[in-house]
Amino acid sequence: MQRKAYVPGVAALLAVLLAGCTGGGGLGGEADDSKPGEPGSSTAAAEPGKYRTLPEPCGEVDLGTLDAMLPGIAEMPDERQQEKAYEGEPTVTYDTDRHVGCRWKVESSDATHHLLVDFERVVSYDTAVSDDTRATEVYSSKVQKADLPEPSGTSGTSGTSGSASTDADVDADVDAEPSGGASGSDSGESGKADDKGKDKDKGDSGSSGSPEDAVTPAGLEPRVLDDLGDEAFLDDALTTSASATRHRTVTVVFRTSNVIVTIEYDEQPGRRTDIPDSKEMQDKAQELAGSLADGFSD
Repeated sequence: MQRKAYVPGVAALLAVLLAGCTGGGGLGGEADDSKPGEPGSSTAAAEPGKYRTLPEPCGEVDLGTLDAMLPGIAEMPDERQQEKAYEGEPTVTYDTDRHVGCRWKVESSDATHHLLVDFERVVSYDTAVSDDTRATEVYSSKVQKADLPEPSGTSGTSGTSGSASTDADVDADVDAEPSGGASGSDSGESGKADDKGKDKDKGDSGSSGSPEDAVTPAGLEPRVLDDLGDEAFLDDALTTSASATRHRTVTVVFRTSNVIVTIEYDEQPGRRTDIPDSKEMQDKAQELAGSLADGFSD
Protein backbone atom coordinates (compact mmCIF):
# COMPACT_ATOMS: atom_id res chain seq x y z
CA MET A 1 0.00 0.00 0.00
CA GLN A 2 2.83 2.39 0.83
CA ARG A 3 4.36 1.63 -2.57
CA LYS A 4 1.16 2.69 -4.35
CA ALA A 5 1.13 5.97 -2.42
CA TYR A 6 4.72 6.71 -3.48
CA VAL A 7 4.12 6.61 -7.24
CA PRO A 8 1.86 9.71 -7.41
CA GLY A 9 4.44 11.62 -5.40
CA VAL A 10 7.16 10.85 -7.91
CA ALA A 11 4.88 11.89 -10.74
CA ALA A 12 4.19 15.18 -9.06
CA LEU A 13 7.89 15.82 -8.54
CA LEU A 14 8.64 15.11 -12.20
CA ALA A 15 5.88 17.48 -13.25
CA VAL A 16 7.43 20.29 -11.21
CA LEU A 17 10.87 19.65 -12.66
CA LEU A 18 9.58 19.57 -16.23
CA ALA A 19 7.68 22.81 -15.72
CA GLY A 20 10.87 24.47 -14.49
CA CYS A 21 12.81 23.33 -17.57
CA THR A 22 10.28 24.51 -20.11
CA GLY A 23 9.14 27.70 -18.41
CA GLY A 24 12.45 29.62 -18.80
CA GLY A 25 14.11 31.86 -16.30
CA GLY A 26 11.53 34.63 -16.18
CA LEU A 27 8.11 35.00 -14.70
CA GLY A 28 5.38 33.44 -16.78
CA GLY A 29 7.93 31.31 -18.68
CA GLU A 30 8.90 34.17 -21.04
CA ALA A 31 12.61 33.65 -21.65
CA ASP A 32 14.36 34.46 -24.94
CA ASP A 33 18.12 34.76 -25.01
CA SER A 34 18.29 35.33 -28.79
CA LYS A 35 19.86 38.58 -29.94
CA PRO A 36 18.56 40.84 -32.72
CA GLY A 37 19.41 39.40 -36.10
CA GLU A 38 19.90 35.86 -34.73
CA PRO A 39 17.58 32.90 -35.30
CA GLY A 40 14.67 33.16 -32.96
CA SER A 41 14.69 36.94 -32.94
CA SER A 42 11.41 38.70 -33.50
CA THR A 43 13.05 41.22 -35.87
CA ALA A 44 11.13 41.31 -39.16
CA ALA A 45 12.96 40.31 -42.34
CA ALA A 46 13.71 42.98 -44.94
CA GLU A 47 11.11 43.55 -47.63
CA PRO A 48 11.42 41.49 -50.82
CA GLY A 49 11.69 43.27 -54.15
CA LYS A 50 8.66 44.34 -56.13
CA TYR A 51 9.51 42.14 -59.10
CA ARG A 52 9.75 38.35 -58.86
CA THR A 53 10.12 37.65 -62.60
CA LEU A 54 11.61 39.30 -65.69
CA PRO A 55 10.05 40.03 -69.10
CA GLU A 56 11.28 38.32 -72.25
CA PRO A 57 13.67 40.97 -73.65
CA CYS A 58 13.56 39.97 -77.32
CA GLY A 59 9.84 40.65 -77.30
CA GLU A 60 9.97 43.96 -75.43
CA VAL A 61 11.21 46.11 -78.31
CA ASP A 62 8.52 46.87 -80.89
CA LEU A 63 9.14 46.71 -84.64
CA GLY A 64 8.91 50.48 -85.10
CA THR A 65 11.68 51.04 -82.58
CA LEU A 66 13.85 48.39 -84.22
CA ASP A 67 13.28 50.04 -87.62
CA ALA A 68 14.45 53.36 -86.21
CA MET A 69 17.47 52.06 -84.30
CA LEU A 70 18.55 49.45 -86.84
CA PRO A 71 17.84 51.07 -90.23
CA GLY A 72 19.55 48.26 -92.14
CA ILE A 73 16.59 45.97 -91.45
CA ALA A 74 14.51 47.77 -94.04
CA GLU A 75 17.21 47.14 -96.65
CA MET A 76 17.18 43.36 -96.27
CA PRO A 77 15.84 41.77 -99.48
CA ASP A 78 15.30 38.35 -97.91
CA GLU A 79 12.13 38.21 -95.79
CA ARG A 80 13.36 35.26 -93.72
CA GLN A 81 16.60 37.06 -92.95
CA GLN A 82 14.64 40.18 -92.08
CA GLU A 83 12.33 38.26 -89.77
CA LYS A 84 15.31 36.70 -87.99
CA ALA A 85 16.88 40.13 -87.57
CA TYR A 86 13.71 41.44 -85.93
CA GLU A 87 13.65 38.49 -83.52
CA GLY A 88 17.07 39.23 -82.06
CA GLU A 89 19.34 36.76 -80.30
CA PRO A 90 18.93 35.95 -76.58
CA THR A 91 22.10 36.39 -74.56
CA VAL A 92 23.56 33.46 -72.66
CA THR A 93 22.25 33.29 -69.11
CA TYR A 94 22.22 30.67 -66.38
CA ASP A 95 19.17 31.87 -64.48
CA THR A 96 16.36 33.45 -66.45
CA ASP A 97 14.66 34.54 -63.23
CA ARG A 98 17.67 36.70 -62.42
CA HIS A 99 19.25 37.82 -65.69
CA VAL A 100 18.08 37.92 -69.31
CA GLY A 101 19.06 39.89 -72.38
CA CYS A 102 18.68 40.19 -76.14
CA ARG A 103 20.97 41.59 -78.81
CA TRP A 104 20.47 42.72 -82.37
CA LYS A 105 23.11 43.33 -85.05
CA VAL A 106 22.22 44.75 -88.45
CA GLU A 107 24.53 45.86 -91.24
CA SER A 108 23.56 48.38 -93.89
CA SER A 109 25.32 50.17 -96.70
CA ASP A 110 26.07 53.13 -94.44
CA ALA A 111 26.74 51.61 -91.02
CA THR A 112 26.56 48.63 -88.70
CA HIS A 113 24.33 48.91 -85.64
CA HIS A 114 24.30 46.88 -82.43
CA LEU A 115 21.55 46.99 -79.83
CA LEU A 116 21.53 45.23 -76.47
CA VAL A 117 18.67 45.15 -73.97
CA ASP A 118 19.52 43.58 -70.62
CA PHE A 119 17.32 42.94 -67.54
CA GLU A 120 18.84 42.08 -64.18
CA ARG A 121 16.68 41.22 -61.15
CA VAL A 122 18.66 41.76 -57.96
CA VAL A 123 17.98 39.51 -54.98
CA SER A 124 19.46 40.06 -51.54
CA TYR A 125 20.39 36.90 -49.68
CA ASP A 126 20.82 38.87 -46.45
CA THR A 127 17.57 38.89 -44.49
CA ALA A 128 18.54 42.25 -42.99
CA VAL A 129 19.00 43.90 -46.42
CA SER A 130 16.07 44.41 -48.78
CA ASP A 131 16.21 43.57 -52.47
CA ASP A 132 15.75 47.27 -53.30
CA THR A 133 18.70 48.24 -51.11
CA ARG A 134 20.88 45.61 -52.73
CA ALA A 135 19.76 46.76 -56.19
CA THR A 136 20.73 50.32 -55.26
CA GLU A 137 24.22 49.10 -54.37
CA VAL A 138 24.56 47.23 -57.67
CA TYR A 139 23.34 50.28 -59.59
CA SER A 140 25.81 52.51 -57.73
CA SER A 141 28.69 50.27 -58.79
CA LYS A 142 27.63 50.72 -62.42
CA VAL A 143 27.61 54.50 -61.99
CA GLN A 144 31.11 54.37 -60.53
CA LYS A 145 32.40 52.23 -63.38
CA ALA A 146 30.87 54.61 -65.93
CA ASP A 147 32.98 57.39 -64.38
CA LEU A 148 30.51 60.12 -65.25
CA PRO A 149 31.91 63.65 -65.37
CA GLU A 150 30.97 65.82 -62.44
CA PRO A 151 28.25 68.36 -63.27
CA SER A 152 29.46 71.95 -63.15
CA GLY A 153 28.74 73.79 -59.92
CA THR A 154 28.54 70.64 -57.79
CA SER A 155 30.94 68.74 -55.61
CA GLY A 156 31.29 65.07 -54.82
CA THR A 157 30.52 62.09 -57.01
CA SER A 158 27.53 62.59 -59.25
CA GLY A 159 24.81 60.03 -59.61
CA THR A 160 25.88 57.60 -56.91
CA SER A 161 23.61 56.60 -54.08
CA GLY A 162 26.35 56.89 -51.48
CA SER A 163 26.80 53.16 -51.04
CA ALA A 164 30.01 52.20 -49.28
CA SER A 165 30.16 48.75 -50.83
CA THR A 166 33.05 47.96 -53.15
CA ASP A 167 32.67 46.74 -56.70
CA ALA A 168 33.92 43.32 -55.65
CA ASP A 169 31.26 43.05 -52.94
CA VAL A 170 28.51 44.03 -55.35
CA ASP A 171 29.66 41.87 -58.24
CA ALA A 172 29.74 38.80 -56.03
CA ASP A 173 25.93 38.89 -55.85
CA VAL A 174 25.34 39.35 -59.57
CA ASP A 175 25.09 36.83 -62.40
CA ALA A 176 28.34 35.56 -63.88
CA GLU A 177 27.94 37.58 -67.06
CA PRO A 178 28.02 41.39 -66.77
CA SER A 179 24.91 43.20 -67.78
CA GLY A 180 26.63 45.05 -70.59
CA GLY A 181 29.06 42.36 -71.68
CA ALA A 182 26.79 40.58 -74.10
CA SER A 183 27.05 43.23 -76.79
CA GLY A 184 30.77 42.74 -77.06
CA SER A 185 30.64 38.96 -77.40
CA ASP A 186 29.14 39.18 -80.87
CA SER A 187 31.83 41.40 -82.31
CA GLY A 188 34.94 43.23 -81.21
CA GLU A 189 33.43 46.34 -82.72
CA SER A 190 31.51 47.35 -79.60
CA GLY A 191 32.98 50.33 -77.75
CA LYS A 192 32.18 48.69 -74.43
CA ALA A 193 33.81 45.42 -75.38
CA ASP A 194 37.22 46.91 -76.09
CA ASP A 195 38.57 50.04 -74.46
CA LYS A 196 41.66 50.16 -76.68
CA GLY A 197 41.82 53.47 -78.44
CA LYS A 198 38.61 54.67 -76.76
CA ASP A 199 38.25 58.15 -75.40
CA LYS A 200 35.12 59.32 -73.63
CA ASP A 201 33.73 62.30 -75.53
CA LYS A 202 35.41 65.13 -73.65
CA GLY A 203 37.10 66.97 -76.48
CA ASP A 204 40.40 65.05 -76.55
CA SER A 205 42.50 66.50 -79.36
CA GLY A 206 44.15 63.09 -79.88
CA SER A 207 41.33 62.13 -82.21
CA SER A 208 42.12 61.34 -85.83
CA GLY A 209 39.67 64.09 -86.78
CA SER A 210 39.52 67.67 -85.61
CA PRO A 211 39.04 68.36 -81.87
CA GLU A 212 35.56 69.66 -82.65
CA ASP A 213 34.60 66.27 -84.11
CA ALA A 214 35.40 64.47 -80.87
CA VAL A 215 33.46 66.80 -78.60
CA THR A 216 29.99 65.75 -77.47
CA PRO A 217 27.59 68.68 -77.93
CA ALA A 218 26.84 70.70 -74.81
CA GLY A 219 24.10 69.13 -72.75
CA LEU A 220 24.69 65.66 -74.21
CA GLU A 221 27.68 64.66 -72.08
CA PRO A 222 27.47 61.46 -69.99
CA ARG A 223 25.14 62.36 -67.14
CA VAL A 224 22.51 61.36 -64.60
CA LEU A 225 18.99 61.25 -66.06
CA ASP A 226 15.82 62.46 -64.36
CA ASP A 227 12.33 60.98 -64.66
CA LEU A 228 13.47 57.52 -65.71
CA GLY A 229 12.77 54.72 -63.24
CA ASP A 230 13.96 55.28 -59.67
CA GLU A 231 17.39 56.43 -60.85
CA ALA A 232 19.19 56.43 -64.19
CA PHE A 233 22.25 57.58 -66.08
CA LEU A 234 23.46 57.87 -69.68
CA ASP A 235 26.97 57.24 -70.98
CA ASP A 236 28.31 58.22 -74.41
CA ALA A 237 31.65 56.92 -75.69
CA LEU A 238 33.30 57.53 -79.05
CA THR A 239 36.36 55.60 -80.24
CA THR A 240 38.99 57.94 -81.62
CA SER A 241 41.65 55.52 -82.82
CA ALA A 242 43.23 56.79 -86.04
CA SER A 243 43.71 53.23 -87.31
CA ALA A 244 40.07 52.16 -87.18
CA THR A 245 36.60 53.34 -88.06
CA ARG A 246 35.29 55.47 -85.23
CA HIS A 247 32.10 54.30 -83.64
CA ARG A 248 29.89 55.53 -80.84
CA THR A 249 28.28 53.57 -78.02
CA VAL A 250 25.41 55.12 -76.07
CA THR A 251 24.47 53.33 -72.85
CA VAL A 252 21.39 54.00 -70.74
CA VAL A 253 21.05 52.28 -67.36
CA PHE A 254 18.09 52.66 -65.03
CA ARG A 255 16.79 51.00 -61.89
CA THR A 256 13.17 50.38 -61.04
CA SER A 257 12.79 48.77 -57.61
CA ASN A 258 14.94 45.61 -57.68
CA VAL A 259 15.38 45.43 -61.47
CA ILE A 260 18.22 47.11 -63.36
CA VAL A 261 17.80 47.67 -67.10
CA THR A 262 20.75 48.31 -69.43
CA ILE A 263 20.50 49.50 -73.04
CA GLU A 264 23.61 49.62 -75.22
CA TYR A 265 23.28 51.18 -78.67
CA ASP A 266 26.31 51.15 -80.94
CA GLU A 267 26.82 52.59 -84.42
CA GLN A 268 29.87 52.02 -86.62
CA PRO A 269 29.85 54.00 -89.86
CA GLY A 270 31.02 52.39 -93.06
CA ARG A 271 33.46 55.23 -93.74
CA ARG A 272 36.30 56.20 -91.41
CA THR A 273 35.59 59.89 -91.75
CA ASP A 274 31.98 59.59 -90.55
CA ILE A 275 31.10 60.16 -86.90
CA PRO A 276 27.77 58.92 -85.45
CA ASP A 277 25.52 61.67 -84.22
CA SER A 278 25.32 61.86 -80.42
CA LYS A 279 21.92 63.50 -80.17
CA GLU A 280 20.22 61.16 -82.58
CA MET A 281 21.59 58.05 -80.86
CA GLN A 282 20.87 59.36 -77.37
CA ASP A 283 17.32 60.29 -78.30
CA LYS A 284 16.63 56.82 -79.65
CA ALA A 285 18.20 55.07 -76.66
CA GLN A 286 16.30 57.21 -74.16
CA GLU A 287 13.02 56.70 -76.01
CA LEU A 288 13.50 52.94 -75.79
CA ALA A 289 14.44 53.21 -72.12
CA GLY A 290 11.29 55.19 -71.40
CA SER A 291 9.17 52.59 -73.14
CA LEU A 292 10.74 49.77 -71.12
CA ALA A 293 10.33 51.72 -67.88
CA ASP A 294 6.64 52.26 -68.66
CA GLY A 295 6.27 48.52 -69.12
CA PHE A 296 7.45 47.92 -65.56
CA SER A 297 4.96 50.49 -64.30
CA ASP A 298 1.97 48.76 -65.89
